[in-house]
Amino acid sequence: MNHRKTEFVKWLTHTVRIRHYHTQLRNQVIEFMVQLETNAKDKWCPVVRYDTKHGFAHKDIIHFDGSAEKFNLGMSNYNIAMIFAEQDLKSNWGKYIEQFLEEVESYDR
Repeated sequence: MNHRKTEFVKWLTHTVRIRHYHTQLRNQVIEFMVQLETNAKDKWCPVVRYDTKHGFAHKDIIHFDGSAEKFNLGMSNYNIAMIFAEQDLKSNWGKYIEQFLEEVESYDR
């Protein structure tokens, strides 16, 4: 089978980016990862990740301490789930980054 892999990084600011990866078979997405990242404390940190790693489309909200909250998207169509993920991160990245940076600040206290 001919799998087509796509990978890129979209910069939103000099300290915020979205990392995107997906694999398609014909026109069907068979796996994906869309991750919002920020540079905090001189390292790149994942903030929110949508992926299919555990065999289902889900969202992970990742905390500065490394813990994560997992939310099942309830979508079996990965094409739709990936588009949803991209739209959520493009629309809400500022809110996600603000919450994450508040955790970074409280971590130092």
